[in-house]
Amino acid sequence: MYITTINEIPGKKISETLGIARGSTVRTRNVGKDIFAAFKNLIGGEVKAYTKLQADAREEALQRMIDDAKSLGANGVVCVRFQTSVMMAGASELLAYGTAVKVN
Repeated sequence: MYITTINEIPGKKISETLGIARGSTVRTRNVGKDIFAAFKNLIGGEVKAYTKLQADAREEALQRMIDDAKSLGANGVVCVRFQTSVMMAGASELLAYGTAVKVN
């Protein structure tokens, strides 16, 4: 599966555009991590638990987008983007989306 954030796949020709491929996940924080994060807020620095939570969410959304593209018959996704939104206090959605294509 070819994945790119640009409009084309270098060295390949897009033969068919199949539509939007998307994948998302909604994640919530946990109380233990929130207590640690509040302490970190006082002293400063990276909250590694949240960094890992975000990285895991990004990978899950990306994999779901790839699975969606495959279900459309694609072997590539161009113009890939990520977007986040707050669903409620302590919960956010991470969305990965792009254009599913067939390339040769």
